[in-house]
Order: sequence, then structure tokens, then C-alpha cells
Amino acid sequence: MRGTHLYIVLLIFFIGISTNIVRGQRIHGAVIGGINLSQVDGDEIYGFSKLGFNAGLAAIVPVQNSFIFSIETVFNQKGSFQSDKYSSFDSLGNELTGQYKLMLNYLEVPVLFLYNDKDVITAGGGFSFGRLIDVQETEHGRKIESTSLNTGPYERNDFNILADIRFRIFKKTNLNLRYAYSMNKIRTRDFYDLQGRLTATRKQYNNVISLRLVYMFNEKPPIADSENRESGF
Repeated sequence: MRGTHLYIVLLIFFIGISTNIVRGQRIHGAVIGGINLSQVDGDEIYGFSKLGFNAGLAAIVPVQNSFIFSIETVFNQKGSFQSDKYSSFDSLGNELTGQYKLMLNYLEVPVLFLYNDKDVITAGGGFSFGRLIDVQETEHGRKIESTSLNTGPYERNDFNILADIRFRIFKKTNLNLRYAYSMNKIRTRDFYDLQGRLTATRKQYNNVISLRLVYMFNEKPPIADSENRESGF
């Protein structure tokens, strides 16, 4: 419940900020959809090999001529993946393959301040607050029953720092590349070798690259297009 209360407080805070910023400004809406390439730093599995969805809605507000403020609500899938790497058996006869899959589903609120270059290229950064709404973890092809939403071991809240760049590719459609990294650990995990000996204790962090399409509503023609029409091109 503490995390839920924090989520509500942050939403109210963001809405208050946006209300002050947008007073007298025109708000643009956007629909967002794309994919994530994810890994979890600290899980001893390397590479952005976990695919996931990233989809939601955004409110985008011009601030003066060259800056915009953006707040989103998105469904965001993160995690980690490794296919079978070897074949062995433990003392109980269970097969060990090195397979691992972690799926972390978040409801997330990203907030960004971006520089807008003539409505063609937009770049900037910000942060996000995510609330974990589902988790599934398998190892060696078997579900880890001790991993659950309510009992852990994964933190329910995920705070991220964001870097974001967007390119207009067709009229109201932008191609968006985003990088996100957890500011706080999402878990601390002990690692053991095949003989059951402790080998390492690591803090873990979400590490995500997102590739998305952003379709804008209530948007004026791009500045570059308007200038071309006025000059006769």
C-alpha cells in the first residue's frame, strides 16, 4: 500500500506541475507503441535479449518555442532472457540447462523535458516512476515459485533515469529511441555454483532500450514544413 500511495502522490505532483506549465499553451496528445530490448544488470546474463512491449498515451506541451514538456502513462515490459547453455544434473536428478527468463511488467509514468528542433528532431531526458504489476521468473525451464508480486524478491517500485530522441518520419508520426536505467536496485541476489557454494552477491538494475512510434494529435504542421510552404518550396 505504501507504494500505491507514493504512486498517487507522484501523479498528483506531476499533474500540478503540468497544469502550471501548460496554462495558456496548447496540449498535444499522442499514442505510443513499440518494443523494448532489456537486460538486468547484475544477473550474470549479458545482452539486451529480452523482448517486451512498450505502449501507452502521452500529453505533450510546448514550453516557449524550442522546448516541450511530456508526461506519459505506459505499460512497460522489462526483464532478462537466456536460452539453454549446457546440460547437467543436480544431486536430486533435476536437469540444469542455464536457461533463464525474467518478465517484469510495469505501469509507468515517464516525465521528460525535451529540446524541439523545428518539430523535426526532439531530444532530451527525464525520469520515470514504475509500479510492478506482474512478475514471472523461470530457471532451467522451471518456474521459481518463490518469486511473486506480493512476496518478492523484486521491488514493487522502479525509478528510472531516461534519455530520449525522436525523429519525425511522416507528418504526425515520430520514431522514438529511448534509454532507461534504474536509479535504485530492483533486487539483491545471491549466486551459487553447481555444488551449492555461494559465489557472489549482486544488486540488480533494469537496463532498457526502447524503439517506439509516437503518433501525435492536435499538432500544428512542423515548423520546417511551414517555412517551406511560405517560401514556395
